[in-house]
Amino acid sequence: QVQLVESGGGLVQPGGSLRLSCAASGSIFRINVMGWYRQAPGKQRELVAVIGSGTNTNYADSVKGRFTISRDNAKNTVYLQMNSLKPEDTAVYYCNANVVVRATLPGTQYWGQGTQVTVSS
Repeated sequence: QVQLVESGGGLVQPGGSLRLSCAASGSIFRINVMGWYRQAPGKQRELVAVIGSGTNTNYADSVKGRFTISRDNAKNTVYLQMNSLKPEDTAVYYCNANVVVRATLPGTQYWGQGTQVTVSS
């Protein structure tokens, strides 16, 4: 089984910064795409940023220039550096990873439990 554990959420003032981390553990052969999604109250879950197994990244337009996604493949960990935070960034942030547990099997999507980010003065 594979587990994703997020950390780093919290309360921050507008203009502030937070760094989220998500560590994958368990029976892992390889991790393909890793990413961050968020869900605000009353809204659907949306993509924030994703990163491939190399260095290719993709961001939602709303966070471009403010958020940076990165990963440490040796630690099976993905990070989200969030700068210049706005009240509209308030949401539960979820980690997602496409994990291959055996070389002969396709990847499976796994989700973390979510971490709350609140941007408020």
